[in-house]
Amino acid sequence: MQLVSILIPVYNAEAFVAEAIQSALNQTWPAKEIVVVDDGSSDQSREILKGFESAGIKLIEQENRGASAARNRAFTQAQGDYVQYLDADDLLAPDKIAIQMQRLSVEPPTRVASGAWGRFYDLPEKTVFTPEPVWQDSKAIEWLIASWSGAGMMPGHAWLTPRSVADKAGFWDETLGANDDGEYFTRVLLNSSGVAFCEDARVYYRSGLAQSLSRGTERGSHKSVYRSLELCTAQVLAKENSSRARRACATQFQRFIYDVYPESPDLVRQAEEKVGELGGSDLKPGGGSWFQLTSKTLGWKSAKRIQALRP
Repeated sequence: MQLVSILIPVYNAEAFVAEAIQSALNQTWPAKEIVVVDDGSSDQSREILKGFESAGIKLIEQENRGASAARNRAFTQAQGDYVQYLDADDLLAPDKIAIQMQRLSVEPPTRVASGAWGRFYDLPEKTVFTPEPVWQDSKAIEWLIASWSGAGMMPGHAWLTPRSVADKAGFWDETLGANDDGEYFTRVLLNSSGVAFCEDARVYYRSGLAQSLSRGTERGSHKSVYRSLELCTAQVLAKENSSRARRACATQFQRFIYDVYPESPDLVRQAEEKVGELGGSDLKPGGGSWFQLTSKTLGWKSAKRIQALRP
């Protein structure tokens, strides 16, 4: 039976990490190892983790270097034939890995598996699973183009990756903070033979945390996202430099513009240049009824500036 390595980076996650590790221990796939890297936590995370050593987890401690560095450290220690990443605040359904391993057993050896995911804010029992167009079998480039064009996304713990594919994709980029997972799994997909979607393999994505990088508005977060988009665009266009691929890349930069404006004006200008170079995007800004009405009257940039001033 093939071994699956479950890799968990931890940093100041005392409120959630026990649940995450228990969801890994509860996996019904028997051939598993759990490698946890404590990335210099200053809360009670380390003490909680030590309590799980008797359950068989492998605990590694290091100075704080960031989530990507912690994942890379865990990966170098992993012995598995497949790799499962799990953030310290997210959860796996007990049969998630077993379902995906059963599917991959009849697929080409370089196929990656995805699964159904849903958000929860307090209790996982309240998770809502809303199917998206990317919830299907797909070629890797087709999946990326569809996702970037607005057909949905897949959180990192929804994937199950053969070690051979992960080796070809390379390490996580430790210079990135926000959207490091988007850049990493772009490389994973482009080094795979496609996606096998497993509808019954479910994961739970905790949302609404104040410390989440994906919610950050700091300058560093914006720079990281922009850099990750540059890297992803280069990787996709090296695989397929078509009009549809360029439009999908332009849509990624256009979405970034809508997300960060009016902050980081220099990055917005650079992103606008990218959109033009790539041939443009027809993506419209999202927002509630007030925003849409104000956008029609004053334009979306004015609406965003006014919105930034509102309580």
